Amino acid sequence: MALFGRRKTTIGLDVGSGLIKVAVIDHGRGEPELAKVVIVPLLADAIVEGEIMDPGIVTDAIRSAVEQAGIKTKDVVTAVGGRDVIIKKILIERVKEQQARELMRWEAEQHVPFDMESVELDFQILDPDGDGMEMSVLLVAAKRDLIETKMRLLADAGMHTAIVDVDAFALHNAFELNHPDAMSGVVGLINIGHEVTNINILDEGVPILTRDITVGTRRFREDLQRERGLGADEADMLLQGYDRSTHLDAVIDNRGEEIAVGVERAAAFLASSSRSGGQMRIVYLCGGGARVPGLADALGRRLRLPVELANPLANLRVREGALDNLVTDEVAPLLMLPIGLALRKAA
Repeated sequence: MALFGRRKTTIGLDVGSGLIKVAVIDHGRGEPELAKVVIVPLLADAIVEGEIMDPGIVTDAIRSAVEQAGIKTKDVVTAVGGRDVIIKKILIERVKEQQARELMRWEAEQHVPFDMESVELDFQILDPDGDGMEMSVLLVAAKRDLIETKMRLLADAGMHTAIVDVDAFALHNAFELNHPDAMSGVVGLINIGHEVTNINILDEGVPILTRDITVGTRRFREDLQRERGLGADEADMLLQGYDRSTHLDAVIDNRGEEIAVGVERAAAFLASSSRSGGQMRIVYLCGGGARVPGLADALGRRLRLPVELANPLANLRVREGALDNLVTDEVAPLLMLPIGLALRKAA
């Protein structure tokens, strides 16, 4: 399992609960260029709370998305995340990388609440050129079952998994390229998806904590239908539109509170377990829920922090026609993860 790092063309494949997203990046011209984006909707309930309920529907959607991208290679970069992935920043005795590799299993036993026989481990030395007695290491553990399930799904769709990344690192790849000014201090990157919101906290540009909460746009839609008496299409129009409404404001107050509490708890945990002690200075939003009208403002008031939309296209060269038939402002928040995956060069 390769977790870190950046062939000429890479396909980033994000299998979400509501959408299959493909980003194709050409690495052959010195700087990465977004060559194609394809977004294919999934039928409702094909994936529920991360569980694939209908593999046939999902594999058909993956095949359709890759075919529409017009790429002949079947090598894709994908990612895993959720409760079965642990990311932890630790301090160990300063040793060479090969010695650190030998130490990692013992260190993981101290920090990872999984059976070591059931996980894949990786790590990154964060201060390789330091001269202190200790060095900072980012330790990552993912349950092998999680990785193998994703690889089987892609194999059934006719794909070959070149790299399995971690959601938080893929988001970071795209975020770092497009928001270099956010690589200092403690920063929150919140990815609001269809069913799950990923809370990622970066310290000096390093993703050191990730948490998932089961709040996403599906919950917003259900609230609008149940509590405000709207139909499914009406609810979707409000969530995907540009205008505030009293219906939406009422839902945002409740669901925004859940997201804000999740961010505060993650920040409090970090403050209690980290030596940095820095206060979060800004929050960035991405994912389909990021553009729900009024949500960023509501989170900003609740967290008492600046809240901005992250844009994975801000500094990325985009080839003419890459976003054909798509409205850039509408799809950009959806693309942080697939672009982050495609920024990886598949060897």
